[in-house]
Amino acid sequence: MEIVSLDPILPQNPIVFILGSKPGNLEFKKQEYYANNGNAFWKIIFEITAEVFSKNYSERIDVLKRNHIAVWDIIESGERVKPGAQNVKNEIPNPVNEIIEMYPSVKQIIFNGQKAHDLYHKHFNKIEGINYAVVLSTSPANTRFSFREKLNNWKKVMA
Repeated sequence: MEIVSLDPILPQNPIVFILGSKPGNLEFKKQEYYANNGNAFWKIIFEITAEVFSKNYSERIDVLKRNHIAVWDIIESGERVKPGAQNVKNEIPNPVNEIIEMYPSVKQIIFNGQKAHDLYHKHFNKIEGINYAVVLSTSPANTRFSFREKLNNWKKVMA
């Protein structure tokens, strides 16, 4: 088993919980969510929150916390057969629902891509009273959609 998860980003009283599938090799190496410069996640978060963009990871985390946004991944560990979220087998999930239930302030769960949605529903049941939504993956591998399309999709969901 290979550990592939990072610690969750948990602000006080999170309202939105964004769930990815698992970090990529670069994210795991740097111990930073969405560390790949080609990933649109941080640009989208800064646009939606109307914050001044920063490349500094600590400042990025502060933006999430100020805006009551939690971030984590579904997969805690598994066997990585090759790069890509779909290429992990025998995955073990993080205790996602346990964490969410500890924060009654959470009103919305957003899946960063279809794979995160599918993994969640493979391992967990929905929690009553929470709004669930799937957004276009911010991954640089998701080339079917432009940055603008991804941003507009996220804006609709996080409005």
